[in-house]
Amino acid sequence: MPQTEKLPPQPPRTSHRTEIPPEPRTPTDPGSPVKKGRAARRDLSASVVVFLLAVPLSLGLALATGAPLQAGLVSAVVGGIVAGTLGGAPLQVSGAATGLLVVTADLVQRYGWRATCAVTVLAGLTQLALGALRVARAALAISPAIVHGMLAGIGVTIALGQLHVVLGGSPDSSALDNAAALPGQLAHPHAVALLIGAVTVAVLLGWGRLPGRAGRWARVLPAPLAAVLAATAVSAGTEVARVELPSWRMPELPVLPDDSLPALAAAVLTVTLVAGMESLLSAVAVDRLAADRPGAPTGRARLNRELAGQGVANTVSGLLGGLPISGGAIRGSANVRAGAVTRRATVLHGVWVLLCAGLLATALELIPLAALAALVMVVGVRMVSFAHIRHVQRHREFPVYAATLGGVVLFGVLQGVVTGIAVAVFLALRRLTHTRVTVTEEADGHRVRVSGQLTFLAVPRLSRALAQVPAHTDVVVELCGSFMDHAAYEALQSWSATHRAHGGRVTLGGRSGRPLAAQAGAHSCRPWTPWRNHHCTRPAPAPAAVPESSGSQLMGGVSAFQRHTAPLVREELSRLAREGQRPTQLFLTCADSRLVTSMITSSGPGDLFTVRNVGNLVPPPGSDASCDSVGAAIEYAVEVLRVGSITVCGHSGCGAMGALLGAAAPEDAEPTPLSRWLRHGRPSLARMQRIGRLGRGEVALSGRPVSDDQERLALVNVMQQLDHLRAHPCVARRAAEGTLALHGMYFHVGEAQAYVLDEAAGRFCAVRGEPAPVTV
Repeated sequence: MPQTEKLPPQPPRTSHRTEIPPEPRTPTDPGSPVKKGRAARRDLSASVVVFLLAVPLSLGLALATGAPLQAGLVSAVVGGIVAGTLGGAPLQVSGAATGLLVVTADLVQRYGWRATCAVTVLAGLTQLALGALRVARAALAISPAIVHGMLAGIGVTIALGQLHVVLGGSPDSSALDNAAALPGQLAHPHAVALLIGAVTVAVLLGWGRLPGRAGRWARVLPAPLAAVLAATAVSAGTEVARVELPSWRMPELPVLPDDSLPALAAAVLTVTLVAGMESLLSAVAVDRLAADRPGAPTGRARLNRELAGQGVANTVSGLLGGLPISGGAIRGSANVRAGAVTRRATVLHGVWVLLCAGLLATALELIPLAALAALVMVVGVRMVSFAHIRHVQRHREFPVYAATLGGVVLFGVLQGVVTGIAVAVFLALRRLTHTRVTVTEEADGHRVRVSGQLTFLAVPRLSRALAQVPAHTDVVVELCGSFMDHAAYEALQSWSATHRAHGGRVTLGGRSGRPLAAQAGAHSCRPWTPWRNHHCTRPAPAPAAVPESSGSQLMGGVSAFQRHTAPLVREELSRLAREGQRPTQLFLTCADSRLVTSMITSSGPGDLFTVRNVGNLVPPPGSDASCDSVGAAIEYAVEVLRVGSITVCGHSGCGAMGALLGAAAPEDAEPTPLSRWLRHGRPSLARMQRIGRLGRGEVALSGRPVSDDQERLALVNVMQQLDHLRAHPCVARRAAEGTLALHGMYFHVGEAQAYVLDEAAGRFCAVRGEPAPVTV
């Protein structure tokens, strides 16, 4: 064991902050690939869809808060026209804030409606100031567990309150009171109101599952509108409470609530925080949803402009007697899916709501209030997302989520967020101080293993462990954390010098036990290092049961995994073993040994369901039985695992493509398994021959020309296999439902460069290495 004269210099501390590119100056319209006339038609169609969704949702939110029902329509109009014109997320649709329902209801009950409007105005001015100070992106630094916990807590409170209305009663002011009164309300429900609510919920949940062509046509009508229409039809001739819209008159000016300044400041801060957070998160989500759509406008949401636009909209809404406004993922996602291209769709939806409020007020007054309450109740239930719960659990942040949710339900929105932040800070400090130090005796000396962050807080524990090491011994100090501060470094250096002075030897190493000075980075064996050059596989002898000639290199690699990697991934693999696999992607690629899928995609255990074969081929349905393995994997991934996307990945230098381009086998030659399999690649070869060898029109690479026929065939083959995928019934059905996306990808081995297929343009675009925008 080499003797270390002194500890290596302390490595410089590096920052792990995600660099966020500057906000683009042109949010969407310039540079959009959609022609103006077509864009106008798509915007008009999308505005009608969002309008049909916004009217019942706005009325339901107004009913749930106890505000005048016309306040919901005012917020929809102002959100569409003002926020749509001034905001920085062109495809986001703003309106009555779902996340503020509980807060607004509390303000209305405590201060009255005019004072609530004043709070809305002050919150809008605060948002406008924050937007001018350019602090919008800082809001995204809040843990997603806190945000999702806050929304889930609001959703639970909404659902409990509106369930009382559906049962024919009146909600109380707190979630606990509503939960306590629920058994009595269930014992004596209002039969007609319960029937109307049940019809509304049934249509809402089943509308998207209507089968056949009739179902596809029916889904053009938004589910909330269909549910309200069905409930209104069922309620015809019954004596139930219905919408009452007073004749329009000039709104009274807001008045400040008669309360202390700290209480007023807390109310304004709560509205500002929740509305701003909901708008910014929705803007990011809608932007990502639009970016995945073919022909999507370019550019990202300008969050500071969006926050300022929301501030102006809230100020105007408060002055006109409307509800607090925020961007909403429900309306925004509907706008994107309906085909909106520019902010024109958002503005037009506000215009249609304005016309509806003036011309169709009589029709709106036919809607039963129980239907609106059921609609809002379902919205509240859907705010508790099990996908978000699984996500935060995977990242070990469920305590933060649960604390925030419980705090919102028990104490209120602002108090719940503060509770979540406190728990998040506590867990971060605990992880920082949770350092494990173990001392083990080995045949050639002692090994001191340090797991976790080595800070000054862990120095006493480290010193006690080092004191157990006898003098005159060889010692390996193995550091498994990613950070060591100066105090810990000095403690190690001092002990090392003392141990050497007593005749011992010290080697300070990382996870592999190699000296730190010899390590090039955090990992001793980089995953792209050729296997034959791995230092960790050469000295490892094969087990006695395995002959030396039958895989000692393989066994050496397995042994290295057990020593260095298994302790690090055992906890995560144990969780996956308990919970089962839930991959979100099916990744179909070639069996070529140079394609390391986990390296290319930066994925880990449980992320990808991978299918590999020679040539990344997808035989179409009806092929011979030898292709059942690929078809079964596709069916299992789509129907059982419910993956959200399928990616077909080809690569440069593909031997299968070279074989397809080679000379055909003689007629009398007996087919081999390989030649029979490659027959499924002949449609790709025929397709390439049809489009010619100039690489024009249907297939091209961005940034450079296609190098040769083998690369051209590999690119065409990806496109052809995507067509074969779409022929599988399970894939076609999920794709038609909009729950499954198909992607093409090409990886150039020599360049270490990935390209993603843009099917509309027939071009593979290079994936750049710029940091991705932060999303929550």
